[in-house]
Amino acid sequence: MTNKILFIIIPLLCFSKQSSTPELAYPIEVQKLMAAYPNHVKGYQDGYLIFHDQTKILFDDGLVKSHTELLDNPDIQDMFAYPYAKGPMASIPARLQDPGRIRHEEFFKKIYGSTPEEVEQHLTEIVWCPQTVNQTLRVTTLYDVDKKLLQISEQLDKHPEWAACLRAGAYRWRVIAGTERLSAHSFGIAIDLPASACADYWLRDYNTADELVPITYKNRFPLEIVYIFEEHGFIWGGKWYHYDTMHFEYRPELLMD
Repeated sequence: MTNKILFIIIPLLCFSKQSSTPELAYPIEVQKLMAAYPNHVKGYQDGYLIFHDQTKILFDDGLVKSHTELLDNPDIQDMFAYPYAKGPMASIPARLQDPGRIRHEEFFKKIYGSTPEEVEQHLTEIVWCPQTVNQTLRVTTLYDVDKKLLQISEQLDKHPEWAACLRAGAYRWRVIAGTERLSAHSFGIAIDLPASACADYWLRDYNTADELVPITYKNRFPLEIVYIFEEHGFIWGGKWYHYDTMHFEYRPELLMD
């Protein structure tokens, strides 16, 4: 009699441990960053945000932080601490609520460049609102920020009644006044419309860098302009308790549902 050997094949997946977290189980903030910056952000593993060049940044340091600590020493997750509401404002910003004002500097250096020389490799010149103000601005080409600003420019140029508010400033490698933090302008992703007829800035109005000094919200900026910027991935500093109504900044991750 021939002996028969019964082979039982058991799928190896039953015994193998996953080497990384499934994408759908990533923190929602990580999923948003992956969608917003797909050429740079690869995924999430063991508590770190992973980039395509295999470098990583700690996602959540687990610390409970004051408002000032969030600004000065954020982790990646802290950038989402204050939700940004797109569209019409239901009310003025609550005290200390500054959605988008928290930036993890090393994250933005990974995306846009860690030095002026690296950032400037990706800059281009655009003509801003040629029919109304006709300015040349330098902005980044990464993630088509230049193209998005040209689309915004085209829409704004159809409204000569807004011309007094549209004169602009863009790229400049610098720190934020009263701090050691790099401005978003350093990465070529921000544009200011600082016309005195429209713009208000808390630091100028209160002449103090103390974040905890109570302030009264102020805005004279046409909200229709804000909605156009938001449709193209830009947040507005007028939705901050520490209002900066001239300021627009490319932050698509904060505008995703």
